Amino acid sequence: MPPLRGSGVGREAEDPEYAGAYRLEACLGSGGMGVVHLARSASGLRLAVKVVHEHYASDAEFRARFRQEVAAARRVSGAFTAPVVDADPEADRPWMATLYVPGPTLAEQVKRNGPLARAELRRLTAGLAEALRDIHRAGVVHRDLKPGNVLLTDTGPKVIDFGISRPVDSDLRTETGKLIGSPPYMAPEQFQRPRQVGPAADVFALGSVLVHAATGRGPFDSDSPYIVAYQVVHDEPDLTGVPEELAELVARCLAKEPAERPTPDEIMAALLPPSYEAAAFIPAQRRAVPAAPVGASEADAPGDVETRALRASGGPNGSPDGGRRRRRRWPLVTAATLAVLVGGGVWAAAGPGGDAAAGRTDRAGQAAAAKPFSAWRTALPGGGDAAPVCSFASSDGGGLYCAARGIAAARIDPATGRLLWSSPGRTGVEVQAPVLAGGLVGTVTEDGTYRTYAPGTGAAGWSADVSGYLDGVHPVGDTLLMASRSGEVTAMDGATGARLWRHGLRGHVDPRIGPYDAGSGLVTVFEAAGERHTLVTAVRVRTGEIAWQQRLARTVVPVGTAPSGALLLTELDRDARTVAVVRREPGTRAVTRVALPFPMTETKAVVDGGAAYLLSRSGTLVAVDTDVPGGRRLWQLETAAGRVSRPSVGPGDRLYFSAADGRLLAVDTARGVLLGQTDPRLRDGRLGHAGTLPAPLPTDGKVFGSAPDGSVFAVESGDPARW
Repeated sequence: MPPLRGSGVGREAEDPEYAGAYRLEACLGSGGMGVVHLARSASGLRLAVKVVHEHYASDAEFRARFRQEVAAARRVSGAFTAPVVDADPEADRPWMATLYVPGPTLAEQVKRNGPLARAELRRLTAGLAEALRDIHRAGVVHRDLKPGNVLLTDTGPKVIDFGISRPVDSDLRTETGKLIGSPPYMAPEQFQRPRQVGPAADVFALGSVLVHAATGRGPFDSDSPYIVAYQVVHDEPDLTGVPEELAELVARCLAKEPAERPTPDEIMAALLPPSYEAAAFIPAQRRAVPAAPVGASEADAPGDVETRALRASGGPNGSPDGGRRRRRRWPLVTAATLAVLVGGGVWAAAGPGGDAAAGRTDRAGQAAAAKPFSAWRTALPGGGDAAPVCSFASSDGGGLYCAARGIAAARIDPATGRLLWSSPGRTGVEVQAPVLAGGLVGTVTEDGTYRTYAPGTGAAGWSADVSGYLDGVHPVGDTLLMASRSGEVTAMDGATGARLWRHGLRGHVDPRIGPYDAGSGLVTVFEAAGERHTLVTAVRVRTGEIAWQQRLARTVVPVGTAPSGALLLTELDRDARTVAVVRREPGTRAVTRVALPFPMTETKAVVDGGAAYLLSRSGTLVAVDTDVPGGRRLWQLETAAGRVSRPSVGPGDRLYFSAADGRLLAVDTARGVLLGQTDPRLRDGRLGHAGTLPAPLPTDGKVFGSAPDGSVFAVESGDPARW
């Protein structure tokens, strides 16, 4: 939804007090289609709630368009957009609630402080290209990208307002004569053949947005929207003032023919690597809630990331608009007028690197142990186009064991990055990290064989066929657990491969192996029965004896054990979204449920003490404390990292996770703030093809990670801001 300025008068007396269960606290602004209100969820999360004007609520076509807006916004990852928290397009007054983001729009920033500096402009270009890639991957075309629909946050730009967006496969049509965009930022095909508008139209709009960010004006500028429409279709863009290193790329974005424009991936490739070396844009925080743009979330606990104003004193001429004339707000324009200007077109709201050899690191041998730790990077030979997966065994003198597409197992010196040994072998699409169990390193190869190796030399040990088991081998201490399709669980000794026990667990027909608690020697086995309940069983690893068993309401997934012995689980809704954290007490069997502020998609969780940290696919990180009576949400952080690994907790109130582009990110768990991140590590600009991303491995003083360029790396954990 677009940012709306001022509270306005008139229709606000008709506005409801509630939208669904959300009480509307203040009016953020009013626009042609509805009113945007500030609201709070039950947990206190700040929301921006768009409520449709009453006279549109009875318009069947508008309701269809609003349903499409909600669906489009939900399809897109929240890393680059304003995630939808809740909506009801069928209400008497349709409404949609999104997370609220405090930050200026690009239009406001340029008006207040003048054009962006070159480094900021490069970062904006990369961020918006990444956002469009994410939007287009979800099958959505935004169709109205403009400076007013770009929020500048401390984690990068976010694109908002999907009011006229369309899924590529949408059959929705609207009658001729309705607004479909803002003339200075519309592509030629939006005027000429709107039913054929595709992702390339968003790239054209990106070019126009970048010209505005660089110069304070658009590439097609006139007092008349009709003349602008003609210029977009027939004239060449005015790129005066666009930095030379970006001018050619912007010109390609503004090509008249959609096929001649670059894709978002090609834009990012053209910027690498300098765009990632440019300083991130850090906007000034708003001083008051009213009149703020609508958008995504804000972590409202103490310790949120502080921001600073880049140009607090105003624009280059000392005035709020930098000495430039005020930008025009374009009115709604009908097709009947513009069709004449653009040559018979119809205007309608419709339409569908690094080191090549392993071991090119510190080769000082034993002398390296006496020196301070130095960051290193090692490329595994034959590592393929996906991130290697690794495990760290402190019990083995600090062994780092890794596997990749062409490497069944390898050992790397954690101090220097030197490759000590490797064993070639095909590991399949989903690679399992080699793990030390029973004094041997074991991994599963593509043919379903569990193979073991001597940790010191890599010499082959025993092997066994494990192809008949559901989800691989689960090392728990020195024991290997597997669940079969017949409902049985098997335990093998990690040192010899001998079977310790094998039997079915009462009540289970399709068991899954959950987390292991080394303190109690218990492993959790669970199985969901539709949406009604989940059977959870605690099993003694060495004997197979059932320690306890309980049916918990709804679909839950065990994620870890607190020091008290309490089991922490995540609760899923019917769409497999995480909606709560559940705590099951030992002894009393009492269950506490802590609802999350909004459903989280493809969530990965980690437990540290009595706290659970949940990271969604869109990069939203939520911390929940279950130790206090009834539980409570500690903080929420928007990391803007789309497609992420499972988080890992390290010493010193640190949490780490990886992003799809090879970045390693660090978060302060005490305050809920982002501490730092590494540069991306891509192979030829590609993200790779791994189904899941390996989690980082934090140890005392260092963190190990892996990246899509096929490398394993280590960085010092002391000061992530210097990564």
